[in-house]
Amino acid sequence: MNENIFKGKWKEVKGEVKKRWGKLTDDDLMMISGEKEKLVGLLQTRYGYSKDKAEDEYRVFIEGKK
Repeated sequence: MNENIFKGKWKEVKGEVKKRWGKLTDDDLMMISGEKEKLVGLLQTRYGYSKDKAEDEYRVFIEGKK
C-alpha cells in the first residue's frame, strides 16, 4: 500500500493502527488523518522511537497491508 492509498483508506485502517500501537489515543488518530509523517512523528513521541525506527515500523505495517 502506498502513501496515497494509506491516506484514502485511513478510516478502514485506523483501527488496525490503534491495535498495533495502543499508546496512540483516539485524538492522535484523528490528528494523523492518514498522513505518514504525522504517524511517524507520533510513534517517535509515544514510543520513544528514533526517526529511522518509526519509519521502519510504518514501512512494515504498510507492507503487511498490501
